[in-house]
Amino acid sequence: MLRNGVDDAAQRESLIEQIRAKGVRDERVLDAIRQTPRHLFVPESHRQYAYLDHALPIGEGQTISQPSLVAQMTQILELTGNENVLEIGTGSGYQTAILRRLSMRLTTIERFPRLTLQAYRNLQSLNLPPITFVMGDGTCGFPPYAPYDCILVTAGAPPKIPQPLLDQLSPNGGKLLLPLGSREYQLLTRVTKHGTRIRAKTFGECMFVPLIGKYGWQPDEVEPWRRQSR
Repeated sequence: MLRNGVDDAAQRESLIEQIRAKGVRDERVLDAIRQTPRHLFVPESHRQYAYLDHALPIGEGQTISQPSLVAQMTQILELTGNENVLEIGTGSGYQTAILRRLSMRLTTIERFPRLTLQAYRNLQSLNLPPITFVMGDGTCGFPPYAPYDCILVTAGAPPKIPQPLLDQLSPNGGKLLLPLGSREYQLLTRVTKHGTRIRAKTFGECMFVPLIGKYGWQPDEVEPWRRQSR
């Protein structure tokens, strides 16, 4: 498909090869990336960069993650298509679209009203199966649809994992994936729950915008860091 003289399909294939080179081998994940036009989730001012493997700003101090990181995080969840999934941090909806193609049920939470509305519009254009949108504090999870087989957090959490997310995770091998650490530096961490036993595994360094909420970073802890980062 040509968009302003640009072949989106060819760009997506080039992006897929870059993602493969970074270790993503799950063909279902790669196909979900292939089917999802990233330029729809990027502001008009940055659409020329939509198929580069870079994070891009989407407003409200938030970003759309680089595609290879989206693919890596999705691969780590090991989705089979039968899962009940909770996403914390809808953003513009790109990761949401990937998750919905690979799961049975998806709930996504975003704290910014403008981003929630924009993501809803973006995702409606793809004719995906139903998605439950929640506007609120993602660190509290969403108890009505718990337990979740997988929970994906797309913002940097403090060293202590938000307890509500652990509580809402399925005890039958439920997986919680989140960036865990300081405001400036995190380790991508997968927590697996078996009964009352929790097992953690890390997958390398990363840096995400802070997870703000009752069980995350507080606004007064984050604002000085944001001013220094500009």
